[in-house]
Amino acid sequence: MSTARTSAAAIHGVSVSLIEVEADLGNGIPGFIILGLPDASLNEARERIKAAARNTGIPLANRKLTVNLSPATLPKYGSGFDLAILVAALAADHQLLASPSTLYLAELGLDGTLRAVPGVLPAVQLAKEHGLDRVIVAEANGNEARLVEGIEVKSARHLGQVLEFCGAQKELITMHLHHPGPAVAPALSTLASASHDEADLQLVNGQQEARLALELAAAGRHHLIMVGPAGAGKTMLAKCLPTIIPPLDDSQALEATAVHSITSGAMHEVNQLQRTPPFVAPHHTSSLSALIGGGTAQLIPGAITRAHHGILFLDEAAQFNTGVLDALRQPIEEGYINLARARSHQRLPARFQLILASNPCPCGRNFGTGTGCTCTPMARRRYFARLSGPILDRVDLQVRVNPVHQSQLLSTAQNESSAIVRERVRATRERSQERLRPFAISCNAQIPTQILRHELRYPAKTKAALEQLAARRGLSARGIHRLLRVAWTVADQQQHAAPTEDDLAVAAHLRQSLENS
Repeated sequence: MSTARTSAAAIHGVSVSLIEVEADLGNGIPGFIILGLPDASLNEARERIKAAARNTGIPLANRKLTVNLSPATLPKYGSGFDLAILVAALAADHQLLASPSTLYLAELGLDGTLRAVPGVLPAVQLAKEHGLDRVIVAEANGNEARLVEGIEVKSARHLGQVLEFCGAQKELITMHLHHPGPAVAPALSTLASASHDEADLQLVNGQQEARLALELAAAGRHHLIMVGPAGAGKTMLAKCLPTIIPPLDDSQALEATAVHSITSGAMHEVNQLQRTPPFVAPHHTSSLSALIGGGTAQLIPGAITRAHHGILFLDEAAQFNTGVLDALRQPIEEGYINLARARSHQRLPARFQLILASNPCPCGRNFGTGTGCTCTPMARRRYFARLSGPILDRVDLQVRVNPVHQSQLLSTAQNESSAIVRERVRATRERSQERLRPFAISCNAQIPTQILRHELRYPAKTKAALEQLAARRGLSARGIHRLLRVAWTVADQQQHAAPTEDDLAVAAHLRQSLENS
């Protein structure tokens, strides 16, 4: 019998499927055929595999080799199948033993070097769920694979090490490990700490209202927009947000790390779970596909998926294409995005916190009396109208950020640091979670309408004040509910059992009307 089987993994969006790799050596004209809807990069694996096997000292047999990737109806993408295909081919030639209960995940270099591939963490999780007992990956993916407990992980730098482990004749194997491997990017934890160490609320002078809004946004995971002239500190405040948010819990960290592994795992070494919330800040020229994800044959996750359980920061929000911003409506409400194409359909996670920053007008000087603004009234209206009403209606906190006076800006007085604010945020979240635990909800921004209306009780005076406020401002039903959720966060911060009239007034003040900024 000249057939053998191994296991590999295929990535689709942010989901992973277990793939059975079957190799068959038959008679006929020598050749190498890969079946099972491979893409171009996977078809190119034939030459990589042949060169790697030859340079490792155990070449493929000069016979007709047929490789089938099952299920055959599922499209396959990428170079992560190289190792599984090669081991199956050599096992079919009886040169080594291959176990179907072992998952092989690595790209091959022409000299037999094993290179990192994306999606190792979710692939190892899937292998464990399906009862596989071993995973073999490139050395650069070893630490990432070991984040999953309960499954044996072996990492190697060279194909020869894998073949030796699989029972190939040691005297035949040739390994060249003297040359340095490709440069490895810093680990995930190093990147996170380096990017956030530079931003600290202690560096922000003044802006007390914006600081309060930022703290409430962190405590309740509320969406926030800051509108003000250039240089007022909007971007710095936004970059401080990850420094005042408590670390992700185990479930959130596992999901965020899995998304990072699939989208960037081959470029950045992952050594531990991502506890710091992701901070994704696409440029305002980003396309619709770049923001929400897309593609034709293969659906690629966008910025909103990379920001899952983290922060999506859109600087210069009014410069974004209106259609791009409006595409955020569904994921803001539901926490996921459904991408449907002719060939495939994917549901991608997108539970992000939206932070917007915008100038009030094209020249950016329309603040205070507006005497420094050179824009016409029509230009100002057109500029800010790019932020549509439905998008602004979904943003809980809406604040103006005006320039700080020079004396305050140059003051040497100590401001509250991010560490101090983070402890307050942690305490506020703990009070929220204690109240919401019976409903299996983790933060105020995610309270469903049914629970907000009927399960959570608040004083009659607060209800009357809310009715008057909604009538005076002409709030939509969504706006009323979002205002009430912010009021609950203010109440938790002030250690109140339920929102008071003052808590509601604070929430209303921080949800200003910005259309005429």
